[in-house]
Amino acid sequence: MRPDETYQLLRNLTSPIVAITCERAGKGNGMISDSAVRASIVPTIPRVSVYIHKFNFSHDLIFDTGRFVMHLLRTDQFELVHRLGFTSGRERDKLGAVPHHPGTLGVPVLDECYAHFECRVANVMDTGSSTCFLGDVVEVGHGASSGATGTVMTAAYFRENMPPQWRAEYEALLAAAQRFAAERSRHIKPVIWRDLPAPK
Repeated sequence: MRPDETYQLLRNLTSPIVAITCERAGKGNGMISDSAVRASIVPTIPRVSVYIHKFNFSHDLIFDTGRFVMHLLRTDQFELVHRLGFTSGRERDKLGAVPHHPGTLGVPVLDECYAHFECRVANVMDTGSSTCFLGDVVEVGHGASSGATGTVMTAAYFRENMPPQWRAEYEALLAAAQRFAAERSRHIKPVIWRDLPAPK
């Protein structure tokens, strides 16, 4: 197996670029992910799943509260991706200059997006370096001015069209994340989500 070739092939399993927001004890945060997927084919039981690396500030906020909002972004929202995805919420208030409002779960909902999904965590899976959060969708909405118009931004679109001056920083952040994951991905822990009964 050639790891680099395998990695590039796996990039064909595309996810949209999503903004994830969360909140704990009055502190809101946002981040960017490209690992969100639909997790149910039942229209009356909408679910999503998203992998959040444990080095992300948002990881602990979601794990502690069991709530998050996933936003589909438009192809014209590069600046929002840069603001939420290129720095840590431990270092600055990433939502301070981003128009948002509290959702039905008390989690920040971005005013401008293609669509948003307010979620309660239904289950988790530890991957060593990250946690896969399965979310039950409890509320859905669209951006204040855009509705469901425009085109949803994919990871491939972002990589191909990001401003050239961001590329070196993007590659450095990706390499750091890959090093973090490589060191921890084999150390998977059994986790029972607090709202599920422990096995007998």
